[in-house]
Amino acid sequence: MRTPISRRRLLKYAAAGLSVTAMPGAALAQTAVQRPPKPAVPDEFSVTAPVSIEVNARPLPSFDTRDRSRLRFGELEYRSGLILTSRFRGFGGLSGLRLDARGERFIAISDKGGWFTGRIVYKGREMTGLDDVEASPMLGPDGKPITSRGWFDTEALALDGSLVYVGLERVNQMLRFDFAKGFTRAHGELVPLPPAARKLPNNRGIEALVMVPKGLPLAGTLIAISERGLDAQGNIIGFLIGGKSPGQFAVRRADNFDISDAVLLPSGTLLLLERKFSWLGGVGIRIRRIALASIASGAVIDGPSIFEADLGHEIDNMEGIDAHVTPEGDTVLTLVSDDNFSLIQRNLLLQFTLVE
Repeated sequence: MRTPISRRRLLKYAAAGLSVTAMPGAALAQTAVQRPPKPAVPDEFSVTAPVSIEVNARPLPSFDTRDRSRLRFGELEYRSGLILTSRFRGFGGLSGLRLDARGERFIAISDKGGWFTGRIVYKGREMTGLDDVEASPMLGPDGKPITSRGWFDTEALALDGSLVYVGLERVNQMLRFDFAKGFTRAHGELVPLPPAARKLPNNRGIEALVMVPKGLPLAGTLIAISERGLDAQGNIIGFLIGGKSPGQFAVRRADNFDISDAVLLPSGTLLLLERKFSWLGGVGIRIRRIALASIASGAVIDGPSIFEADLGHEIDNMEGIDAHVTPEGDTVLTLVSDDNFSLIQRNLLLQFTLVE
């Protein structure tokens, strides 16, 4: 979702008190993240060819702007953060992110129908920058950029081996890419959606996608949750696509939060990233914990908040979340923000340790 927020204005309101190594059992399949070897002669004249870009990173040594020594926030502990900028005009709008099992190589999507791939660079446990970054347009079934047919607002991202699923919120469509067939130059194929998913409100469509791996309840099912498509009771509509028990469910909506993204942990815990905005309260984000076993056709799911933040913290329009497990056994959550290509918003990359 595009959020036309003036950060300066919101900070003013907030100040006035008027109130956002491969480990066994990884959270998702990793094959799609691995970039294939480059050809001997790059196709540099093709409009669909990936372009190498430079992304600058400025560290965020603290998360709480009011108490910079504070590390613990609910059930999360701050590790590090970066403010990302680039001279490449197409960089920004980051609305989904998936990492490999080491938390290094990544695939990200821009809400303007583009791919970004690359590698997070670390010094010890802290992120220091991005390297080997490439940008390329997302291609439709005809091999042309999807923007040529007016498709954009690519907001949701899920991996299943070499398969990559992308939700297009504005047009209520979903594409499946096989990255074994050309990596980011693969052609997207339309995925049939339930009729109710095609009828979600404009700009309130599918915002979160999670593929359930083998060994967990709902294995082989793609969980799709809308941003703010509401049922008759005012709860957020979600879908179980494929698998053995497809159907529709709902996420209990509370405190005016909408869905931004989701990630499934190896334990079978689904974490929902949520955000809200009001002119009086400003921007807020939270993460809710949901038991995967509670999700079924017809169910209304709910769970406790494990993390909340507002404009007193280093947040922006947080739209993506993923998880990986370090060699030391720490579960690390990575959050990314969508700057809406606005000069007054930021592309943030934040990491926290989940303290359980």
